This record gives sequence, structure tokens and C-alpha cells, in this order.
Amino acid sequence: MRRQKRLFSAIVSAATALALAIGLAATTGVQTAAAESNGGVKVMPLGDSITDGYTVPGGYRIGLWQRFVSGKYTVDFVGSQSNGPSSLGDHDHEGHSGWRIDQIDANVVGWLNTYQPHTVLLHIGTNDILQNNDVANAPNRLSALIDHITATVPTAEVFVAQIIPIGNSGQDAEVKTYNAAIPGIVSSKVSAGKHVHVVNLHDALTWSDLVDQVHPNAGGYDKMAATWYSALQSVSGSIGRPGSTGGTTSAITGVASGRCVDVPGATQTLGTQVQLWDCIGGTNQQWTATSAGELRVYGSDCLDAYGQGTTAGTKVAIWSCNGQTNQQWRLNADGSITGVQSGLCLDATGGGTANGTPLQLWYCSGQSNQKWTRS
Repeated sequence: MRRQKRLFSAIVSAATALALAIGLAATTGVQTAAAESNGGVKVMPLGDSITDGYTVPGGYRIGLWQRFVSGKYTVDFVGSQSNGPSSLGDHDHEGHSGWRIDQIDANVVGWLNTYQPHTVLLHIGTNDILQNNDVANAPNRLSALIDHITATVPTAEVFVAQIIPIGNSGQDAEVKTYNAAIPGIVSSKVSAGKHVHVVNLHDALTWSDLVDQVHPNAGGYDKMAATWYSALQSVSGSIGRPGSTGGTTSAITGVASGRCVDVPGATQTLGTQVQLWDCIGGTNQQWTATSAGELRVYGSDCLDAYGQGTTAGTKVAIWSCNGQTNQQWRLNADGSITGVQSGLCLDATGGGTANGTPLQLWYCSGQSNQKWTRS
């Protein structure tokens, strides 16, 4: 974290000052993300050096990953940064040492557009307090940041941390004041229909869990991991469903058209409506039917009733797999494919058979434009 030019008040210990100085220097050891992926639900760890894992490279992400594995959740950490030990199966993250709320806010839209996370783990505000950066208005800046996140990825589950303690009474009092504002901020977002959740990480740790009055030791990071994991498990679909991978991979071909269910141009842009196209055997035409009822493409994206729509005419698109019922399908003996949530059929719009015919949900009619084979 950055060394401040101003004189620290007497309340700031030498250890905290040292943490501020060398935390920024530690950014030179952070590598650009290698875009690791295990084909799971995309989760973005977002914040400062506490997310990066300054004192313990990988930080809470190590214990959280291990819990995902033990729980048989398939999760893909995403972000432009990368670090951590081999025991951390996916090193990607968006933790930036020394950064304040405003600095994360200035970059977050680009990161979100690039990585399209389904879930965001936000722990930010520590540097606003350590750098004495208009602390009174830090909650307002946090609120604006959350708005930018939810506007960019409106279906994402956003978990907002009440930040961990700072190991001196003066600054920890500021932490507590900042944290006290967060439940009200989150409540206002929920009232506006946003998928935002508060996570109390402050009470999960004590000063004895901190190495330098700012950053956790290994035990402290594991306490953070346990708290994040519990919060994620409490929100259905935020990390998918355990054991939801595996199954048979094949093309899905329309009986009427002889053409395949296809992601246009092999794009991986979330929300893209699928279509009929000549079968070419590409990865954008290969669908894996999982034990969870999903139809997966590219490993991590699912056939999705867009916007959780349940009405006839809802477009059928690709979206990050999240375990929700609008991504679950029944492959019926009569060749139809029905949405679990809607009960409607996968349908070639208007009975079309030509290349580029978009697919949608429609009332099940038994017609051949709603019949499919897998091979």
C-alpha cells in the first residue's frame, strides 16, 4: 500500500506505516492473469492488497478455493491479476495493492465487461481509511461503486464486505463507522431489485489475526475464506451447484431444419441469442448435458432463458452457468427440449429452418421446429 506524504497521527503505528510503504512495492510481484479456467461459475475477487494477498500470496482465495473443491463446486476465478501458490487452483483475481474505492471505481466497468463475472466478492475501503482520504464520504463512494457494478453486470450476485479490522483503536473506530453504513447501502440496492448482499468480515477476525495491523496472517485469511464461503452458499446459484459438471457432449440438431443449435460467430459474449446454423462440428455447436440439467457450451456457459424469462418469445441465449432453473432443461423422449422453470419448449422462431433462425421459448406444439436430436 502507498506511503503517504502527510505525517501520520500518533495513532498510526510504525507497523502500519511500514505496511503502507511496502504494500505498494509488492505490486511488482503481481503477474498479469493467465486466464485460467476450469469451466465453472465466474467469480471475481475484487479489492485491494487484502484481496491480492500481500502477506500471504493468494490470501483468502486459497482457503475459499479449497472449500469449493471439497464442496464439489466448479468455480472460475476471474480478473486481470494473478498470484498465489500451487494449492490455489485458479490464481486470477482483481486485487490491487494500495487502491482506494475511487481507484477501483475508475476501472471496474472495463474489468466487468472483459470477464463477465456471475459473482463479485468486494472488499474495499481499507486504504480510504489508511490514507485518510475523505473518510466521511467513503460510504457514498462505495454506494456509487456498487451501482456501477450492478449496472454493468445486472444479473450478477454482488457480495459486499464489511471490511476486516485495522489493528489500532483509532483507525478501527473509523472502520466500524464505515462498516455500519454498509447494511443500509446494501438494503437500498436490494429494494431497487439488485442482487447485492452484505458479508460481515470485520467480526470474523481479531487484531491477533493481523500480521502488520492491516493484512491477515494465514489463519486470518482462512477465517475470511470461511465467511465468504458461508455467504456464497446462502445465495442459490452464486457458485452454481455442487457436482454439476460431467455428461455427454454432442451437437443438438433441429429435426425440421437439419441444422445445429449454434452460438453465432463462435462468440462468447454473454446474452447472445443462439440460432440454427449448418452443422460444422465447432465448439460453438457442442453442448454438454450435465447431471444438473444444464446444456453447457465452452465449458462454463449455459443455454439460458434470458433474463429468467418464462413467457413465450423469451430469447434463448448463452450465459455463465449459475445453477438457476432458467438454465435447466428436460430432454424429452419425444425429442422436445423444455425449460424447467417455464415449461415452454425450445423453438425455432416462426417454424424457420434457414441459417440464422433465432431460438426462443414457445408454447409446446409438437411441431417439428420444436423437435431435436443429439449426435
